[in-house]
Amino acid sequence: MLNIVHKDNELLKMHNMLHKIKVVKRDGRLVDFDDEKIYEALLKADKKIHGELRPFGEERIREIVMLVDQEIATRFQVDIKIYEIQNIVEQTLLDQREYALAEEYINYRTARDFSRRKDTDINFTIGKLINKDHTLVNENANKDSNVFNTQRDLTAGIVGKSIGLQMLPSHVANAHQKGDIHYHDLDYHPYTPMTNCCLIDFEGMLNSGFKIGNADVEPSKSIQTAAAQISQIIANVASSQYGGCSADRIDELLSPFAEKNYNKHMKDAEQWIEDKSKHDEYAKAKTAKDIYDSMQSLEYEINTLFTSNGQTPFTSLGFGLGTDWFAREIQKSIFKIRIQGLGKEKRTAIFPKLIFTIKDGLNLKPSDPNYDIKELALECATKRMYPDILNYDKIVELTGSFKVPMGCRSFLQGWKDDSGQDVTSGRMNLGVVTLNLPRVALDAAGDKKKFWTVLDEKLQILKDALLYRIERCRQAQPENAPILYMYGAFGKRLGKGDDVNQLFENKRATISMGYIGLYEVAASFYGGNWENNPEAKEFTLEIMKYLKRHADDWGNEYGYHFSVYSTPSESLTDRFCRLDTEKFGVVENVTDKDYYTNSFHYDVRKNPTPFEKLDFEKDYPQYCSGGFIHYCEYPVLQQNPRALEAVWDYAYDKVGYLGTNTPIDHCYECDYEGDFTPTEKGFECPNCGNKNPKTCDVVKRTCGYLGNPQARPMVHGRHKEISSRVKHMK
Repeated sequence: MLNIVHKDNELLKMHNMLHKIKVVKRDGRLVDFDDEKIYEALLKADKKIHGELRPFGEERIREIVMLVDQEIATRFQVDIKIYEIQNIVEQTLLDQREYALAEEYINYRTARDFSRRKDTDINFTIGKLINKDHTLVNENANKDSNVFNTQRDLTAGIVGKSIGLQMLPSHVANAHQKGDIHYHDLDYHPYTPMTNCCLIDFEGMLNSGFKIGNADVEPSKSIQTAAAQISQIIANVASSQYGGCSADRIDELLSPFAEKNYNKHMKDAEQWIEDKSKHDEYAKAKTAKDIYDSMQSLEYEINTLFTSNGQTPFTSLGFGLGTDWFAREIQKSIFKIRIQGLGKEKRTAIFPKLIFTIKDGLNLKPSDPNYDIKELALECATKRMYPDILNYDKIVELTGSFKVPMGCRSFLQGWKDDSGQDVTSGRMNLGVVTLNLPRVALDAAGDKKKFWTVLDEKLQILKDALLYRIERCRQAQPENAPILYMYGAFGKRLGKGDDVNQLFENKRATISMGYIGLYEVAASFYGGNWENNPEAKEFTLEIMKYLKRHADDWGNEYGYHFSVYSTPSESLTDRFCRLDTEKFGVVENVTDKDYYTNSFHYDVRKNPTPFEKLDFEKDYPQYCSGGFIHYCEYPVLQQNPRALEAVWDYAYDKVGYLGTNTPIDHCYECDYEGDFTPTEKGFECPNCGNKNPKTCDVVKRTCGYLGNPQARPMVHGRHKEISSRVKHMK
């Protein structure tokens, strides 16, 4: 309530009456009446009309709010509907001859009503698709909106989103539409009870066989067959969920199948080569070629696949821990193929995402047995940006066991089955709902106490959203996605009538509390250069601890693994900022950039050294182990891989997951190689001005993965964020 001085008992009586009144929100929630919200809305409207607050504007608005309070206290004793409050405000403004203020207030409320209706109006959104609205067609940089199957998926997604918004609990749908939270992948879920991302149980499927469509697939008997089956499984899994999928420890996974090839070649050698000393050499040479050809086929097949939702399957390959000859050859082949590039122009492959594990005693130091493969990884990263690296010991510390992330950055937490066996592959994530942290800060307007109060309100809505995601996923039937539930991708093989919840409960699955914009939160309280302010950083860490504490409490209460997740925010970095600019205007270091900063990252406009950046960010992942990544921006590194190695080595015991951003753009018209110049909507060759995606290869880190913004453009906010990035090493 406004801090109004009560001059007589009547005003005090009115104040006490207002404290008893509950407001019925549009979504049915009951909240305490708070005239502060009326005051703030009128204050913003007044500033918008006059460019700044008019003289004595605050006093005048307080008078109007007092009149509104009197009218409400006179007419209502218990509950009042939100539209009744708005009608009283409008009538009071007209009675007070505040016509401009009344018009601005009415127009804002009407615009909000229109916006809410448009979100569920299929015809309106189809019109946006037909007119190629960039917020719709460029929402996912991994989708080519020019091709028919993507257009069909976008059309189906419009229907799914419209129905989904009506299925959601009304207060959750309202919070999503306003931009308080973001209920991810509404074009798929909750209309269909799909899961998000997973670690596929390739080992069980390749060794025990599986079924796709009408085909019963026998266990693999060679590395060629195993690699081909992996691509088939990926395509099918990616069409049965909406998130990424990963192959964990693919070098160790495929090693036994490569050994089958070796044994076959040894038999041939024994039959046809008289000199026994040549048998092993022959078999290894033939097997090495089989391995290379299989890995090359896998790379090409993944990049030529289109799933039913119109995109290349978001696939990650984790490797680096294998020690036998076969596993080493697989690792080396993966890197050599990626370094070589795709097609006659040797373009950089966007998928699969390569994630290389570094482990002390195995490949960290020159004295380690697999150090030569780390050197190959460094060469690959300087030329193709991948691999990203996992530091083995730190990942175990942060997540409870070792595993590759699912898709981009979503990490499963350590989990053991009834027999005490650690299980990673065959597990999944049920989805993400992301909290708009900068909006909480903007609502608080510099008041720390209010910040925590507003945060509590939004977290309750976010909790309800996550519980609804779980409930909807539980309603799936095994036959809805046979590859996942019945044929092995999710580990256990269920029958048609089985309850899918047995794969989710007891914290086997994760459900993610996402967040965005920690930089902007601190900037709103401490200014844009807060990173070197210990008090400001401690405030951001307190926020992360608070989120984790809630996630842990919910997990213990409901039996699913609620995890704090640093949302990649590919399009959300644009959406949240755009909505907050509409609500709060242009706020320095918050909305003025046209984007929000991903997760806990250091402001991309600044240039700390890589070591300073890692030192700053290393304190956050322990509170968001459900999903995180760090990256550093470098100049061209192809002639200086040791500089990159210095950063990797420094990071080993500090961060778990690290990506490399270095210029690898290539112009095929003038043969320029380096960093293309950002333009208003894309990038161009700084040497000859070439923008044609057919004659240039532009590769940028979208968020947790790479994208080609010339071939598949990004939303405005993401493009602005990429264009703002400053190199961390000169």
